[in-house]
Amino acid sequence: MRTKVTKAIFPVAGLGTRFLPATKSVPKEIMTLVDRPLVQYAIDEARAAGIKEFIFVTSRGKGALEDYFDNAPQLEAELRKKGKTELLEILKSTNMDSGEIAYMRQHKPLGLGHAVWCARRLIANEPFAVILPDDVIAAEKPCLAQMVEAFEETQSNIVAAMEVPDHMTGAYGILDVKDDMGTIVSTKGMIEKPGPGLAPSNLAVIGRYILTPTVLQKLNRKEAGAGGEIQLTDAIDAARESGEEVYGYRFQGQRFDCGSKAGFLQATVAFALARADLRDDLWNYISDVVHSEKAAQ
Repeated sequence: MRTKVTKAIFPVAGLGTRFLPATKSVPKEIMTLVDRPLVQYAIDEARAAGIKEFIFVTSRGKGALEDYFDNAPQLEAELRKKGKTELLEILKSTNMDSGEIAYMRQHKPLGLGHAVWCARRLIANEPFAVILPDDVIAAEKPCLAQMVEAFEETQSNIVAAMEVPDHMTGAYGILDVKDDMGTIVSTKGMIEKPGPGLAPSNLAVIGRYILTPTVLQKLNRKEAGAGGEIQLTDAIDAARESGEEVYGYRFQGQRFDCGSKAGFLQATVAFALARADLRDDLWNYISDVVHSEKAAQ
C-alpha cells in the first residue's frame, strides 16, 4: 500500500537576526516578498502538493505569525462594504480552517533536527514533509509537488538537492552520491557543512524534505552534530544506515535564499519581474539604473 504525504512541518522558531532591526517586532516569516509574506509562499507550495495539515514550530515572539493565518472579520467587512471583491478573495485565501493548522513551541534553539522533533506527536507513524520558508523556489510545478510525485514511486526519504560551487559546500548538508540517475540520485551518506576539501560532492540539500517516521525515531537520540546543534541531516543519515533509502531530488526551478538580505532582494526582483502588473515599471527602473551606472564609469 502506497502512503500519501498529507502533513508538513514548518520550522519557524528562528530569531531572524540577519534582518534586524526589522525582526525586532516582525517575525522574519511574515516579511513581504513583493506583496505576500515568505510563509505564504511555503503554504501555497504545500497546498499544491496535497498537504492537508500544517504544523508550525515556533518560539516566543511569533504571535504575529499566528495572527496572519486567522480570520480578520473587521477588515473583510470593510472590503465587502466597499465592493473590493478581488482584495476580499485574496484576503480569504490566507485564512486557515480550524484544525488545519497547529503550533508547537521550540523553547530552546537546539537546531533544525530538534525543531522537527518537537512536532513528533502530531506526525505519529506517517511520512511527512519539512519546508523551510527561507528557501523560496520559483518553479512551474511547485518543488514539493515534484517531490511528492517522486515519493509516490520510491516510498523513501527524499531531500531536495541542487548543485553549488565548491567553495560554498561548507554552508550546506552535502550528499555522498551512490548512483546518479539524473533527476534522482541514491546516496550513501550525508555530511553537514563539511570542512574545506571534505565535501563528497557539490550536491547540496536545501529546505524541502519528505521523510519517514524512522527519521523521528533517530531524532529521539537528541545527539548534537555540527555546530553543537541537533542536525536533521544526521537523523536522515542514521535512517539510511538502519536500512532505509535516502534519495536526493534535483528539482526543476530556481531557489532563492531569503534567509540572507541579498537573496531576499534577488527574490523580490525576480518575483516582481514575473508579475504583469509590475514588470514594465520595474524593468524600466532597472534599465535606467544600469545605464546611469555605465555612463558614470
